[in-house]
Amino acid sequence: MEEAEETPPSPWPDIEDEYQQSDANSKETQLESLLKDLGLEHLYQEKLSLSKILQIDEKTITDDPPKCPSDLPWYFLKKLMMVNVTARNVQFTSSCDSVSDAESDGTGSDLDSLLDSPHSGDMLNPLDIITALFLCSDGFLQQEMALKMSMCQFSVPLLLPHCDTKQCTLMLWALRDIVKKYRPPSLSESKGFIEDRIVVSKLPMVSFVRLGECSLSKSEILNKLLSNSQQYHDTFVHQDMENGDCPRQISNGLAEIAWYLPCGNTNTDVFSEAVAVANLRGDMASFETQFSFLCQTSEAVFVFFDSLDSECELLTNQNHKAQIFLVGNHQSQRLSMDALKKVANKLNLTKSHILLKTKQMNDADFVKNLRIKVSSVVEDSKKKVEIEQMVSVAYELGIQVDEDSEECKTAKKNADAITAEIKDIPEYKEAQLPLQGEILKDLTCLEKEECRLRKLGSQNIEMYKTDLQKQKVKLREKQNSHDMSKAMTYFISAISRPGIERCYFLKWMRMNLDNLSRQKLCDLREAYKNKKQNKNKSPQNNEEIKEIDQQLSNSSLGIEHFFREMGQIYEASVSLPETNPSHQQLKDLPRLCAQLLLDGFPLELVDGDASNIPLRWVTDVLSELNKLVSPENKILVVTVLGVQSTGKSTLLNTMFGVQFAVSSGRCTRGAFMLLIKVNEDVKKELSCDFLMIIDTEGLKSPELAKLDNSYEHDNELATLVVGLSDITIINIAMENSTEMTDILQIVVHAFLRMKEVGKKPRCQFVHQNVADVSAPEKNLREREMLLEQLNEMTQAAAKMEKKEEYKSFTDVMEYNADTGNMYVPGLWNGSPPMAPVNAGYSEAVHELKKNTLQTLGNCGSSANNISEFTEWIRSLWKAVKHENFIFSFRNSLVANEYMKLSTEFNKWEWAFKKEMYTWTKTAETKISNFGNVESEESDIGQLHTRLKSEASSELSKGETKLLKNLEEYFEQTDGHVYLVEAYKEVFANSAKSLCREIESSVHNQLTAATDVRRGMANIDQIKVKHTKELRERVRALIEECRKKKEDMTDDKLNKEFDKMWNETVKEHFPKQETTDVMASVSLCLNNNVKQKGSHACELSQKSLQDCGKIPFKYPAEGMYKQTKQTKHRLRNLFRSEDEVAALQQMADCIISDCEQFVNEKVERKNNYHDTLIEEILHMIDEKLKMNQDVKTETDFEVSLKQHICANAARDFQRMHEEFIQMNNPYRCLNQNKERFRVNFKDEFLKRDQCQKKAEEFTDHCLKPAVKNSVNSSLGPDIVDEMRRKFQFSTRMFFQYSVLLDLLKKDNFEDYLSYISSYQQYVKKWILNEMDKLLTNESVSEFEDKHLRSSIKSINDAVYKAQEKKKGNLQGFIKHIRQELGEKLVISEDSLGPFRILNNVNQEQFAQELTECVKDMEEDLKEEFKITNIRTKLTNLDVNPQNELFKKLVGCGKLCPFCKAPCEAEATKHTEHKTSFHRPQGLDCYRCDGTKKLVIDICTSLVISNNRFRCRDTNDKWHPFKEYTKIYKEWKIAPDTSLQDSDYWKYVLNRFNHKFAKAYDGQSAEIPDTWKTITKQNVEQSLKRSFNVS
Repeated sequence: MEEAEETPPSPWPDIEDEYQQSDANSKETQLESLLKDLGLEHLYQEKLSLSKILQIDEKTITDDPPKCPSDLPWYFLKKLMMVNVTARNVQFTSSCDSVSDAESDGTGSDLDSLLDSPHSGDMLNPLDIITALFLCSDGFLQQEMALKMSMCQFSVPLLLPHCDTKQCTLMLWALRDIVKKYRPPSLSESKGFIEDRIVVSKLPMVSFVRLGECSLSKSEILNKLLSNSQQYHDTFVHQDMENGDCPRQISNGLAEIAWYLPCGNTNTDVFSEAVAVANLRGDMASFETQFSFLCQTSEAVFVFFDSLDSECELLTNQNHKAQIFLVGNHQSQRLSMDALKKVANKLNLTKSHILLKTKQMNDADFVKNLRIKVSSVVEDSKKKVEIEQMVSVAYELGIQVDEDSEECKTAKKNADAITAEIKDIPEYKEAQLPLQGEILKDLTCLEKEECRLRKLGSQNIEMYKTDLQKQKVKLREKQNSHDMSKAMTYFISAISRPGIERCYFLKWMRMNLDNLSRQKLCDLREAYKNKKQNKNKSPQNNEEIKEIDQQLSNSSLGIEHFFREMGQIYEASVSLPETNPSHQQLKDLPRLCAQLLLDGFPLELVDGDASNIPLRWVTDVLSELNKLVSPENKILVVTVLGVQSTGKSTLLNTMFGVQFAVSSGRCTRGAFMLLIKVNEDVKKELSCDFLMIIDTEGLKSPELAKLDNSYEHDNELATLVVGLSDITIINIAMENSTEMTDILQIVVHAFLRMKEVGKKPRCQFVHQNVADVSAPEKNLREREMLLEQLNEMTQAAAKMEKKEEYKSFTDVMEYNADTGNMYVPGLWNGSPPMAPVNAGYSEAVHELKKNTLQTLGNCGSSANNISEFTEWIRSLWKAVKHENFIFSFRNSLVANEYMKLSTEFNKWEWAFKKEMYTWTKTAETKISNFGNVESEESDIGQLHTRLKSEASSELSKGETKLLKNLEEYFEQTDGHVYLVEAYKEVFANSAKSLCREIESSVHNQLTAATDVRRGMANIDQIKVKHTKELRERVRALIEECRKKKEDMTDDKLNKEFDKMWNETVKEHFPKQETTDVMASVSLCLNNNVKQKGSHACELSQKSLQDCGKIPFKYPAEGMYKQTKQTKHRLRNLFRSEDEVAALQQMADCIISDCEQFVNEKVERKNNYHDTLIEEILHMIDEKLKMNQDVKTETDFEVSLKQHICANAARDFQRMHEEFIQMNNPYRCLNQNKERFRVNFKDEFLKRDQCQKKAEEFTDHCLKPAVKNSVNSSLGPDIVDEMRRKFQFSTRMFFQYSVLLDLLKKDNFEDYLSYISSYQQYVKKWILNEMDKLLTNESVSEFEDKHLRSSIKSINDAVYKAQEKKKGNLQGFIKHIRQELGEKLVISEDSLGPFRILNNVNQEQFAQELTECVKDMEEDLKEEFKITNIRTKLTNLDVNPQNELFKKLVGCGKLCPFCKAPCEAEATKHTEHKTSFHRPQGLDCYRCDGTKKLVIDICTSLVISNNRFRCRDTNDKWHPFKEYTKIYKEWKIAPDTSLQDSDYWKYVLNRFNHKFAKAYDGQSAEIPDTWKTITKQNVEQSLKRSFNVS
């Protein structure tokens, strides 16, 4: 980033030429040499800027002393910027110094060294460092240095010399920002005071110069002269100060100035009148120009001397305008009384103009006499000159002025052109700044009323909000009707100028406006005081006081008012169409302001008059700022809060060297933000690129205390700035401890709100005006009392926010009473106006700054980039405008973090589910192969037990991994994870719940598979027995046929085989018993409902055979009887028919889901098992539990279960019977008859069967097993693929996609289906979307992957079976089957014919089998390619549609008021929420009497004073604002943007008549603003609400 300020042109062009010329010469000048030593040589031309000095760097956060000369300027500046009176005590300690000290301490032999000078040759005089810095600084840094030096009561440069050229510069600009307050004798009685800029104050000036060498220390005497006996201060550097006796190299010729200002107390004032004191450094004989300047501008010049030349041309030849006083030291041997008399005569000096220090006179007496003479000069002064007027004298003498640059002069001209027009401030503001004032206050009131609806009365909410919006539009139109005023045209033109001129202009503007306001406010305060002191308490007098009070408020005019107007001009223009010329012309205003913010100028965040944030203006400025810097630049925010006039701005100014307004005439109003750059050397430590400093108006301000909503105002401000801050400094002035309780209540309330919305607030309590060094120990009890108060305030705030779980302050934030408090002494060391800043204050504030930066460094992960900071402003302000902040708060950063967490958790969750699915599939394969492959267990029950144990172990590992992932996610430092820490427990509970759910499902699957296998074992034994018998008979038949001598033709072989087959199958096959599924289901149902009580048991006695034969319809007669007499009014949302409809809708949904479950199970053609009906009953219970808001009776639940179970029992009975039929041993044998025949013939004819049997084994045994394996593995892959798609990635994006699709289709029937049958609609939508997204190519990839895996397993099994090389073909097949035991299930029936094979070469068979497997792979690939997607989906074990539905539809809860679906992500979320609430008329709500569809939206209702009643409230009226007492799990956030519900407003307006017809009602009365909503508006609203970029 470039420097924040451009370097102003040098006020000394000739000097620069001299300096540049000297580079060419080998000889180095004295100035060059010193600048080189100080490391400032490159800054002589480039100039050091204020923004560079204010940067946070390593020196800021360390206390390392200077180690070399080049450290000295930075050490001085660091101390000076913190207004530390020790700033001039600059010296460095080299390492060799400490070594030599240590060596010399050991002996006393070298005592002569004690006489050596304590300074080494490279020590520097403080004045040289100050002079060098002024020479190397730009005008703005010079001005800041002069201001801070003046606050420290240091003398400041008046004439700045250039030692190489003997030229000097009048430092008028540098002194312009110094404002002084004092009380002359004339105002002592009235206790008034004068406050003015020092350069325009008419004061007498007394100058002090030295002629030749002088034994008196002029500067030390001056310090004593200006100090009273109780308050000595070193205003001027003198020889007895640290390094004050070091030879001056470049500061001779420096004329310094200081001021003595009386406080009105005759006992302590040194001079009764204000006086300026100038001090020329060096011998005046060497600096005639400076001496001449002082003589012409001073009332008197005091010349210090030891020796006078009787001719003394310098004194006698001057045309003195000033009185000359000679001051000598009579004790000096060089003083000649004769020479003194001659000079006195020449100058016509009387005795009173000569002062000699005699032997009998000590320093105190001498200073007393000098003070008398100066007093007489000041009191009799006829010549009071403003420093501004000294310019003409400077020009006469060839002295340059630092305001001579073109940029400075042009800027002054432009500023004067604006401020010269100001005669009456209120009138000027009304004429030239018309867009603020009452218009802006009205706009603010309307914005807040939109959020609070306090004046709603009996009006319809949406109609009322429409009316408010119309009023806002009118006010914007009124703003746009004003042409840009002359003042604003000039102002915008001036700040559009190049950087340095713009900076000068803004400084001139600020100074001019401060001067105007100061005078006006001073007069008004005087009038106010007079009226207050008036004993007349008449109504007229009170009215006049009130009027003056209002004028005081209106007469404040600062540069912020011009920027505020600029912001309103911009906001008004952007309310116009984009094609409007004004919109186009003013679009660059935010960029101008962003550049100023980057340059270090404060930007008004909160309008102090209207208590409003011009949100569009501020956010657009910050967006432009984001473009000016790197987009990833991070900022950390420091804010100060406290009671008014407790030194908050001063504290920030001292901490960071900045310039927030601290004038007593104008307290800070609103809030201002200022940007400070962080230097590269500490960026890593602080994890940010900028610090944002926010200064706020005082809480509990007297102006606002009169208003009823003052607490609300303070609360809004505190909540806003605490929410924006990374650390908040709570400023507590001990003398205002009575108000401390109030401010703590406000601050704690803000902290609690931040805790609730995910922010991690940090605070530092600063106790001001505590000077005692033992304060921390003494105040131990006070700290404990503070904590007690904080706890009390926490409980009070928690009660107000209805979050009473917070009992103590430490519940809200991390707070340590020992480290969280800092004690700062008073600001002034003595009594102003002559008191310097207390060094203890500066040191304590420096310590506070270090602690603050350290705390910020520790919280670097919370740093926001500028876009994120902007979003915090937007979301906090929108929430603050609502009464219930916590429920109103919506932040896209929080939403983003929640979405990231949800996305990550969904990945972990799905990965876990996939792992468990794979494990379960393998376990089921093991169970299905039990008895057919070797196993460690002899009994299937043992295998079942072992697998259940393994499942529990796998689940435990999975749960641990999920929770570990969650922990690690919250431990990361990137991003803003802390914002969603409140959801950590919710997601942890979801992980645990998922594991319990999977555990139940897995155990059910294992149990069902075990029982099915156990049932199949008997059938398999029968099949094996008959197959074995057939094998023996086939072999016998072969032997018999071979013995026959006749030629066995094919026909004969067939006849013989048929004869043998018929004889075999005639033998008895045990009849397969079928189960009475209906009876089993009935038993399961009875077990389920008996938990519901005796009434449920009675109802369940009804024969299940009689149930489910007609469509389920729940009778509502009983309900009608209950509500027949009830009269429902307009807002009685729930009616008896609606309850019936809700029950029927829920029943239909549950029935549909159960029917789908039954169909899926039936399609798999497995045997019936009781776990199937148990799953259905569990599903019904879960669905009923999810829909607890729909009240159900026991008879409803029982009849629904009977209906579903009866139909399921019939379907399962058919499935069971088909399974028995399919697995009938007789049928299975007949099915393989032809394969037996072929084997018989081949064996008889001794044909080579290898190829044929390999093909047969592949086609009949392997191929079906491989297809089943692929189908069972394909489902999770398809789910994976779908979850990568945007519309299926998260629940919110799913909702967004469905709503966007509805919008594009623009079909009423679709909307009606979505609203009335949400789950059925989205389930169908998921399937349709999958059809669009899935292609044969994409699915084929997954099929090929699993196919390759199966083929590899088969080939590996064949290879391993070959290695055995023993046994017959049956043994070979058995080995293959054993190897594939965990991967493929080979049907026992398909293997029957192989049991009679003998004539097969094992090795050859293996080769043929390998080739057949290759062919099978190609065949299956081709088969997969030509199978359509829908067919594939129906054959899958895991139904992707169901998996996606379960994940994306979530809990299924609907908003209790508008029936919008919940979008919360975690399975076990404790809070339901939805982004899109809708007008209640869309869900069939109608007004009584008119039957018009209701347009009320719950996001508006919950902030209104309206009431509702329903069955949940026992038909009693209940306030919408307190809906959480009835619906505790729902969070319905107000519509903070007022456009969030545009989607459904548009839909209702679009299909108003159709909805009315569908619901048998009348069309809704649509507000006018709804009719203006376009499809584009709706799409934008969708994106904004669902945070889609």
